[in-house]
Amino acid sequence: MAWEPNSLEQQRLEKIDRLREAGIDPFPRRVERTHKLHEAVAAYENDPENEGIEATVCGRLVSARDMGKTVFAHIADEDGRLQLFVRREAIGEESHRVFRKLLDLGDWVQAAGVMFRTRAGEISLRVSNWKLLSKAVSPLPVVKEQEVDGKLVRHSAFSDVEERYRQRYADLAVNPDVRQVFRIRARLIAALRRFFDDHDFLEVETPILQPLYGGAAARPFVTHHNQLKQELYLRISFELYLKRLLVGMYERVYEIGRDFRNEGVSFKHNPEFTQLEFYAAFWDYNDVADFTERMIAAAAQEVLGTTIITYQGHEIDLSPPWQRITLRAAIEKYAGIDYTQYPEADDLAQAIQAMGKERGVAAQTPPGASWGKLIDGLLGDFVEPNLIQPTFIMNYPRDISPLAKMIPDDPAHVERWEYFIAGLEMGNAFTELNDPIDQRQRFEALQEMYTQDDDEINPIDEDYLRAMRYGMPPNGGFGTGVDRLAMLFTDKRTIREALLYPHLRERES
Repeated sequence: MAWEPNSLEQQRLEKIDRLREAGIDPFPRRVERTHKLHEAVAAYENDPENEGIEATVCGRLVSARDMGKTVFAHIADEDGRLQLFVRREAIGEESHRVFRKLLDLGDWVQAAGVMFRTRAGEISLRVSNWKLLSKAVSPLPVVKEQEVDGKLVRHSAFSDVEERYRQRYADLAVNPDVRQVFRIRARLIAALRRFFDDHDFLEVETPILQPLYGGAAARPFVTHHNQLKQELYLRISFELYLKRLLVGMYERVYEIGRDFRNEGVSFKHNPEFTQLEFYAAFWDYNDVADFTERMIAAAAQEVLGTTIITYQGHEIDLSPPWQRITLRAAIEKYAGIDYTQYPEADDLAQAIQAMGKERGVAAQTPPGASWGKLIDGLLGDFVEPNLIQPTFIMNYPRDISPLAKMIPDDPAHVERWEYFIAGLEMGNAFTELNDPIDQRQRFEALQEMYTQDDDEINPIDEDYLRAMRYGMPPNGGFGTGVDRLAMLFTDKRTIREALLYPHLRERES
């Protein structure tokens, strides 16, 4: 829909015309700045004489009180705020008139002058000259601030919370706390990278467009290469490409990048998301668990200054060691079912339904679900919500873990774990299968187990099997969603709060 200016926007458009008539470019090409706003304040505070500190600053106009000959205004930049003291005698009558009459909240301005402290005690800039940098045509949403128990509480400027995500630029502009979320996210990713680099891992990049998809149970997005006349897929995982590199004699590799899964949207799922995966030769899933708990704790210490965080009212201790419990023991504890007593899927489904009736709760047993899928459903419904402190759930069914090594003397389970924090599944790890014959048999068994229209069916990757035949060293692998870690580190309940541009349904007409 084409933009049609409302009455306020029309007024601002008229001001642009008046500015140009006065010889003022509302969108000039050049900017001068000597200090960011917090730097100007710090320079004044650190000067023992508190005088003579000259500064040229830039910021968005966020408030203005017109007292006639004097205007008290505040400007804000990325991480600071400063009061401007604008007097007619200091800047001249015409410049003063333009400042008063043709500027609006949201405009970007440059101001030069000398720092001082007002009689009210506020560090300010006594403006000697100023310049318009960018005229805001649309007014920003108004944030309501309220003092509660001595603390400043900010109320969202958006009555429709989804509009915050659709107009993230406006959300960021008026909410410093939202800007802080994404600073923490950026520092989290940087801290993770440093941890890997300090432990002899090599960061690599693998294809996003792939002729075959694999490494996870998910439906892919499909695209087409016109020149090559190829159907291609947006990757759902890095795994099979990263493990090829172990064959190529790299011992430790990791990647942080985007994955794409053609799935539903929820408070913890977004169709495109940032994933971290690593693979280390000569490790098993126990080594990977040791490394993971140290990695998350180190990132928290570096980014937040502590390993004890608060998430949605829960105090969570991220410091090692984390609890480790088998999947069988966890389901028996929270669902009251020892699933090993029901080795057939139909029998297990009946037991789950009986347990649900007894407890008066919904127990999911989809028609045709495999034994492993039923167990995974029990984990999600009955165990996961109870796992508040960091916990590794160990040893998963073989039929839902095609890339993991079997547990000795236990053909039903493999060396796989998932880790949970605050009732959220955060990541997945295996002692990786490196037997190419067994791997082919697992792939073929999956083809038979899933129906052709099953979301989770994967094609058999013959090139990956060929790579394995050259000899893949024993290794441990791991994957985690960076967005969920960002939720955890910023105490945000939904993944949309941790993504700058989350995927949203189309706005209804």
